[in-house]
Amino acid sequence: MSVEELLRAHDLRVTRPRLAVLAVVNEHPHADTHAILDRVREQLPEVSHQAVYDVLAALSGAGVLRRIQPQGSVARYEARVGDNHHHVVCRACGAVADVDCAVGEAPCLSASDTRGYAIEEAEVIYWGLCPDCLAASGEISPPGENPAPGEDPGRSDPETSTLPPPNPRKDARV
Repeated sequence: MSVEELLRAHDLRVTRPRLAVLAVVNEHPHADTHAILDRVREQLPEVSHQAVYDVLAALSGAGVLRRIQPQGSVARYEARVGDNHHHVVCRACGAVADVDCAVGEAPCLSASDTRGYAIEEAEVIYWGLCPDCLAASGEISPPGENPAPGEDPGRSDPETSTLPPPNPRKDARV
């Protein structure tokens, strides 16, 4: 399905800002609003800060994007929706990576008491140190894990890497 068809399937108008935001989020999963704005402005210099916020809200509200906000972090966005996957966050640099559900299908976990709710989703965030921060700290690999022969233990998988670590000054504005 094309991006235009995806927007129309969610009853959203196809606009240049929406297309630009989707392109950026697809290219940079887990990017924060400011990083998205900076990259959208590379394509559409005239786009306003508010327009990007509005697009992110509309796309998240329609289920086209997923908004995640690990404790102590700014909101981040990803295009991987509907599969109830989880995240791992580096305590040192703030990098975020996807982690597939460990057990079964959504919601992946069973509540001990649903209190009458129909549980649809479980959100799990694992916290630790990413491979780059582990290497910088002098540890070779995460506890209980050994790198595969020939694997560089200090390098991140490009598919799980994110944009540069959050800028605390920028993050304070969100």
